[in-house]
Amino acid sequence: MILVTGAAGGPQGSTGRAVAGAAGGAQGSTGRSVAGHLLERGEAVRAFVRTDDHRADELRGLGAEVVVGDLREISSVRPAVRGVSRAFFTYPVTAGLLDATGAFAAAAREEGLTRVVEVSQLDASPDALTPRMRRHWVAEQVFDRAGVGAVHLRAAVFFENLAVVAAAAGDRRELALPLGSGDTLIPLVSAGDVARVAAGLLLDPGPADPVCLVTGQMASVGEAADAMGVKYVDLPPAEWEARAMEIYRNPYTVEHLTHLWAIFRLIGTGHHPLYGVTESIERLGGRAPTTLREFFGTTPSR
Repeated sequence: MILVTGAAGGPQGSTGRAVAGAAGGAQGSTGRSVAGHLLERGEAVRAFVRTDDHRADELRGLGAEVVVGDLREISSVRPAVRGVSRAFFTYPVTAGLLDATGAFAAAAREEGLTRVVEVSQLDASPDALTPRMRRHWVAEQVFDRAGVGAVHLRAAVFFENLAVVAAAAGDRRELALPLGSGDTLIPLVSAGDVARVAAGLLLDPGPADPVCLVTGQMASVGEAADAMGVKYVDLPPAEWEARAMEIYRNPYTVEHLTHLWAIFRLIGTGHHPLYGVTESIERLGGRAPTTLREFFGTTPSR
């Protein structure tokens, strides 16, 4: 059985997969997508969700075994992991990442999982320029030391993150971010491509590198706005923070994104070792990376 945090599953005790974060949300829903891919391939999937709502019912309808609990609580995680061979772990951009990582890694080690595929961030390192990226690096170390065959998906910025910002602008039809020039480059990826890579790794019986970079497209913020059919507006950082709080209503999320946009603004159009489309999407996900225009259903401007 495969466990998916935010996903779906099969009968308890069978050999299968678990997905944490399976129900999904507006900014990626990787767990929900991973669960779907696994179920389509006939895998037994257990979905770990926070709330037993209509999304959980949809997962049950697809054939998933749904477990409701709190990823930060070992009392919830231990029974969810029982009888599982592999798992997908993801945690939203909010407080609690390291609590959830510790509980999940301990339970996975206790149960003898052979692979945990977890969503990290592209520049996770002890010297990263955002607190969230540094926490992700710590989370990677915890999983590595648990000896559960961890694979860290160091993913670029999701297309869906930009879509949330544009949607919040409503009738203004703009992508307003503190990124300076419209030529500022951003490493991007669709959540669907990340999910396909994760599913491929969960199903692959062979060895895997512990770090997997996942970037589907390099684009300027101006190109991204054009693909979305809106205009790009450069916001002063202070104005962005105020607007972001209205959008996300979570200071942790706003802190991370504010630091993230500052990094891209600093790099601008320059070279960075992590700037480039990765082969992992086609090799592990089975198809070429989704482009911005495919994702948003637009055609180039004339």
